[in-house]
Amino acid sequence: MDFDLTDEQRLLADSVNRFVSDRYGDFEKRKAYRAEAKGYAAANWSAMAEMGLLGLPLSEEQGGFGGGPVEALLVMEAIGRGLVVEPYLATVVLGLGLLRRAGGQEDLLAEVAAGGTTLAFAHQERQARHDLHDIATTARQDGDAWVLDGAKGVALHGDSADRLLVSARTAGGRRDRAGIGLFLLDPATPGVTRRGYATQDGLRAAEVVLEGARATLLAADALPLIELVADEAIAALCAEAVGAMETLRDLTVDYLKTRQQFGRPIGEFQALQHRAADMLVATEQARSMAMYAAMMVQGSDPAARATALSAAKALVGRLADQLGKDAIQLHGGIAMTEEYKAGHYFKRLTMLGVLFGDVDHHIRRVVAAGGLPD
Repeated sequence: MDFDLTDEQRLLADSVNRFVSDRYGDFEKRKAYRAEAKGYAAANWSAMAEMGLLGLPLSEEQGGFGGGPVEALLVMEAIGRGLVVEPYLATVVLGLGLLRRAGGQEDLLAEVAAGGTTLAFAHQERQARHDLHDIATTARQDGDAWVLDGAKGVALHGDSADRLLVSARTAGGRRDRAGIGLFLLDPATPGVTRRGYATQDGLRAAEVVLEGARATLLAADALPLIELVADEAIAALCAEAVGAMETLRDLTVDYLKTRQQFGRPIGEFQALQHRAADMLVATEQARSMAMYAAMMVQGSDPAARATALSAAKALVGRLADQLGKDAIQLHGGIAMTEEYKAGHYFKRLTMLGVLFGDVDHHIRRVVAAGGLPD
């Protein structure tokens, strides 16, 4: 595989890293963004639209960048470095990933790329754990529309999204793979209730209750589409974790160089140098797996793709967890304060570790598949 970036990819990486540095270089700015009405800065979202980041996965004919998993990796790494709070994963990776493949919504795609509309994917249900096919929400046809009943949880940025993409069962039993449709609805539609809340990492999510809510069918038998976009989201999460790990590692090393004990910087103690070296190794291992995920998510075999993405998610999750714990321990008490940013990076890494399946879940998937694809 060729891991060298093209000139366009290098320009993209430079541009998004500069944006994150300018907007998030001062950690106090992040706190101010979180305090805004939607939990993020509208000005930042508009700037991302102007840079073309919101149309990244769209084709040039659709007014987008024509980017793929490698471009997404570059953007998500930068988002991880800055702990960006804007709904990029929810709107671009998940929302656009589903919407553009379902087809028939060209005007809405343009609105999203221009920054005028945000999306959220309401799929997770309480009983399902990490099984994407476990759907109890029902959909029944009523004329040209469909009527949805059920409840969804942890819809990322679902409390402020302008449109919701919702999975619901049109036929079959709760755990059947067939009979799952993908629907589009306006959250202002009668019968939709949203309860928003802050997640542990400072971002936003929502519980969504549907009681006779009317929606538009985007795709019937949509589970393969949902699984593909979920795999793309896993690749994006691995890349974001690498960015966060890299920054948390550098923050820890800087602290070891400045914190004094027994009249000398604690970074001079050999045992702590070994811990810092382990953090470097963990970051580079995670980076390799994130690159592997970006390559494998483009595969045409769904089973091989899913196994590869599970392996990447499991290893990156384990490495991120260990690095985060080491960073907190090496910092000492200061890392547990709300004012210091090390703890916020650890919280985000913890959240990334459970989104779309935790380490144990993905290890079980790899084992069930008989190991990685050849």
